[in-house]
Amino acid sequence: MATVSVAGFSIVRNATLLDFPLEASVGSVLPVVDEFILAVGRSDDDTLARARAIGDPKVRIIETAWDAARGIAVLADETSRALQECRAPWAIYIQADEVFADGGADRMRAAIERADPDSRIEGITVDYRHFYGGFDTLAANRKWYRREIRAVRTGREYGIRSYGDAQGFRAGDASRRVRCIASDAVMHHYGWARPVQAIAAKRAEDTAIDPIARRRDVERPLLPWIPGLRPFAGEHPAIIRPWIASRTEQRVTIAPRRLEPHHLRLAASGWIERLTGWRPFEYRNYTLITPD
Repeated sequence: MATVSVAGFSIVRNATLLDFPLEASVGSVLPVVDEFILAVGRSDDDTLARARAIGDPKVRIIETAWDAARGIAVLADETSRALQECRAPWAIYIQADEVFADGGADRMRAAIERADPDSRIEGITVDYRHFYGGFDTLAANRKWYRREIRAVRTGREYGIRSYGDAQGFRAGDASRRVRCIASDAVMHHYGWARPVQAIAAKRAEDTAIDPIARRRDVERPLLPWIPGLRPFAGEHPAIIRPWIASRTEQRVTIAPRRLEPHHLRLAASGWIERLTGWRPFEYRNYTLITPD
């Protein structure tokens, strides 16, 4: 049976200062792709050396310079640039603080194979586990997306590009939501589980490109308590376990519980979701369709 050529792509900058698990992130995708485009922004640390040290012939490094004047849009600019370099008809996207759960990349590749004959399908989503304040706690209120697009078609006729802060994608000149099917792949997101010094560096960098939205966070030494936190009792992907093991004494601390007015809405939304399975006011960058 013929198979579909698939690329992988990501962007990264200051991976060491921000303590991104770059090698595990890229490595969780490499076995299922034919090439991997890694756009490395000019950094203040050894990010480029780390990227080169991955040493896999599938990895093609593109050196870039981020335009800080673009604000938060620079993230989408750089992601779209990496996507445009992909030569395969499909591409799997992963951010530098994400790692596929064991078997997840294989499930995504299988979903691409199933979707390819149906031209209506433009993208494929994965389910998310967002780690918060350490590696044994998940954030699960409606502000944390349950699923997001992590595979897209690359053809010009689809016009798919990164959108907003590069969380997801849109299609065409009208920024239409991408038509997707769901996969049974799972992605682990470790961005808010990193050590406190990495979180502080991340907040400072975010403020540099989005000063209004991020200014308050820079003042906080701890992550705020939020509704919807729950323990994680499962396994972390094998590829990232050494990275986690080296950081078990540097866990981010969550501030003591402190109720704020907006927490009531989140708590009510969580209660409805637990009862019905429906998440009120859920934001989506995609439209789920039924495949032929």
